Amino acid sequence: MYNMFKISKSGYYNWLNRGPSRRWLENEALTVAIHGIFKDSFGSYGAPRVREELLKRGYRTSRPRVARIMRAKSRTDLFSIPIGVHNIPVTSLLVSLKSIMVQWYNQ
Repeated sequence: MYNMFKISKSGYYNWLNRGPSRRWLENEALTVAIHGIFKDSFGSYGAPRVREELLKRGYRTSRPRVARIMRAKSRTDLFSIPIGVHNIPVTSLLVSLKSIMVQWYNQ
């Protein structure tokens, strides 16, 4: 295996026993803070506003880093807002919307 990846045994075991990097730990802490801010804003804050809130809370980070974390986590649906946050099924909402549009058009 070591020959296939062209690495030394000692390098592999050093990597295996090493803990997570400082940057990775910072990104995880930022992700938790960003998720809280995003949830508190009901999904309306983008990276610039989230960064402002992070600065108020004592985090020093850049807007592109916040945007990158939000973009990466949105792929895992961490920041997505569910459609059915209300008690009405989505299909009945679409039917009622269609009937309203038909009534408006026929006036």
